[in-house]
Amino acid sequence: MKEKLNEFLLSRPFHQWLGLSVLDVGDDYVEIVATWRPEWIVNPEGQYIHGGILAALVDLGADMSLYSRIGKGVPTIDLRVDYHAPARGDLRVVGKVVRFGKRVSSAQAEVFDRDGRLVASGRGVFHTGG
Repeated sequence: MKEKLNEFLLSRPFHQWLGLSVLDVGDDYVEIVATWRPEWIVNPEGQYIHGGILAALVDLGADMSLYSRIGKGVPTIDLRVDYHAPARGDLRVVGKVVRFGKRVSSAQAEVFDRDGRLVASGRGVFHTGG
């Protein structure tokens, strides 16, 4: 499954730009790393990453946790993101399925910075069938 998910991620230009690589994948779970890019910086003085990158990674981590179950990406219906700390460097994303339904499912993701500190988290609702 890890190779299949890596292949899927790398077939998408935005995911390529994010420098994504799957570290681990299991039932209803995924762990992905995003390699830092200078274009992510929103504040040159603080050198921290724009919240839009973090939101994209929350969406992606939650969505890919569903991929681990059904073998395909699914559309996001709703997404909530909480920002906890400024982010710097490579980012690690951990996504988990919260509830899987025939038509609608929910999943969550946490984003950690290079020091392992939680920088963002969130939950999404996804269209998984019907």
